[in-house]
Amino acid sequence: MDRHDSSAETDDAAAAALGRAWTDDSAWEFLTRLTSIGNRMGGSDGERRAAELVAEAFRDAGVGDVRERPFEMRAWNRGRSALRLTAPDERQFDAVALPYSPSGEVTGELEDVGHGTPAEVDEADVDGKIAVASTTTPSGGRFVHRMEKFGYAVDAGAEAFVFVNHVPGQLPPTGALKFGEEAVAPAVGVSKESGAWLTDYAARDGTATLTVEAETVAGESRNVVGRLGPDTDEELLLVAHYDAHDIAEGALDNGCGIATVVVAAEILAAMDLPLGVRVAAVGCEETGLTGAERLAAELDHDRLKAVVNVDGAGRFRDLVAMTHDSDATERVARRVADRTRHPIRVRPEPHPFSDQWPFVRAGIPALQLHSDSGERGRGWGHTHADTRDKVDDRNVREHAMLAAILVRELASESEVPRLDEDALAAAFRAEEFETGMRAAGLWPDEWT
Repeated sequence: MDRHDSSAETDDAAAAALGRAWTDDSAWEFLTRLTSIGNRMGGSDGERRAAELVAEAFRDAGVGDVRERPFEMRAWNRGRSALRLTAPDERQFDAVALPYSPSGEVTGELEDVGHGTPAEVDEADVDGKIAVASTTTPSGGRFVHRMEKFGYAVDAGAEAFVFVNHVPGQLPPTGALKFGEEAVAPAVGVSKESGAWLTDYAARDGTATLTVEAETVAGESRNVVGRLGPDTDEELLLVAHYDAHDIAEGALDNGCGIATVVVAAEILAAMDLPLGVRVAAVGCEETGLTGAERLAAELDHDRLKAVVNVDGAGRFRDLVAMTHDSDATERVARRVADRTRHPIRVRPEPHPFSDQWPFVRAGIPALQLHSDSGERGRGWGHTHADTRDKVDDRNVREHAMLAAILVRELASESEVPRLDEDALAAAFRAEEFETGMRAAGLWPDEWT
């Protein structure tokens, strides 16, 4: 029996914990309490109450030395928003302001930029206009993030931005425009149905007035941090965000993810871990990875062997492991998939839009646990429809079991090399991230 076979074995207590996770209703109970809070937007009272709930759940799971760590941030408060067509007809469309949109009113021509990719924006004439872009991207390429679309359109001269959901159901999407700071132009989300009208009006030189009332103010969020396993010089970080957008319950994004971590922590507490695991729930992911940035600033990077970020796991049937250009985390994910006979789709390409980013940027290997709906885009996420009834907690329980096994296996991996900065930058360029990241202000200065 080789070392990996030995490390994959669990003692009776760990086996019992895995068995409990298979049948226990604690994941559903936690998710119910979390989603019943309502608004968990970064810096809100609901986010604070969610942090308290997570801290209680961590302690009940056996996590030690659990502490809530407040930090200052820039909170965005939603006011009224509207999108009114002024020509060739006069009509109103339901619109939801995108976080960190400034207050403002813009009247201008509508310009359809399709999926909002840089190439499509370049082909259009957005200067002085209201750019209208879909939430999805062309098949066959990477998914282009909202921040990139907005940033590139504004850099090209757009005075305002409309984000059109590609999922039907009269569901305007939301999503932050910047990482933790106010953007330079107002922006709203509209439903697929409204967007169909807007693209039609754009083809007829239609004009509209977009209005946003909002404020960006000093606020406070908090991270919840604890420990599992022995006190070792080297440690792993298991992290998920618990905040959510204010327009829905945040059940899928990321209620499922933090519930997965809570259940995984209980399993890990029963395991004989070879090194310490720091368990963290971070705030303000949806409004700029602010909690993860604060956590990364507080932790000793030299002690961190790797990061496991649970953002998207538990939502759908099959687990996805994003390995962010790390051969070691990819190797572990594939090995666990083989040994558990549970499908884990491995995606090696990196991206900067979740809580692993401050650590990956610093060269720390990462594994992001997501799940696959079989459809492109966020689905119900970032809309009013992100509610508890969409959750099948069997996925949460199974993914928690896999997450615990992945953490245990990663802790036992003998060699987990640091990420090479030049290779990482090359990987981002290979996925055609550079142009969009520069437009969004996300390309690291040290990456020439």
